[in-house]
Amino acid sequence: MRLEAMAITMPEVADHPNRVPFEGVLTVVDEASTRPPSGARGHRVILTRDAARAALPSLLGMAVDYAPKWDGHDARAKCGIITEADVLGSQLQVRGYLFGRDFPEVVQQLRQSEAGHMGMSYELANAHVTDMRADVWTLTRATFTGAAILLRDKAAYRNTSFRLSAGRCRNGSLPREGASTKLAAHSGWRFEKQSFGQIQRRKEAYGDR
Repeated sequence: MRLEAMAITMPEVADHPNRVPFEGVLTVVDEASTRPPSGARGHRVILTRDAARAALPSLLGMAVDYAPKWDGHDARAKCGIITEADVLGSQLQVRGYLFGRDFPEVVQQLRQSEAGHMGMSYELANAHVTDMRADVWTLTRATFTGAAILLRDKAAYRNTSFRLSAGRCRNGSLPREGASTKLAAHSGWRFEKQSFGQIQRRKEAYGDR
């Protein structure tokens, strides 16, 4: 089993009222999505391990968002931040904090949700597909621009998860050799030589779900 991990350092503040730690599985790598993500033209997609590993620096510091019905994305409802990302086996695992003081209703609903009902979905930009004629698109490069918390059965990848965690996130203890923590921000999706322009929308983006 191979582990790839990155984290950003945040100063510890005891009993911080606006930090509610969470952990989740954002997606799986080297496996086809259960159903086509929004914006994929009806294609299921595979995010390769190499693409996920290379994109880890872009995931750190990105926000998590939610939609009121927990069925999609709302990029303007940013309720938390990702501070750690690991590729462990086939899972891309994330940890971070929700802004509990700013979004008490979100924290309350998540605490009341049944175990295993919540999942996650990534948001991407500048994704490249090896063969757009293939039934299943293989993503070989991408930049993470955020993530969403949603009902697990609404996610394109059914093997995702999300839960509030009791302990605090680790602070910068998992750097990957040779990796940079500089954050990348690019708008729009690009599949090979075709540009879809700015795909990010308030409710959905490609890879959202």
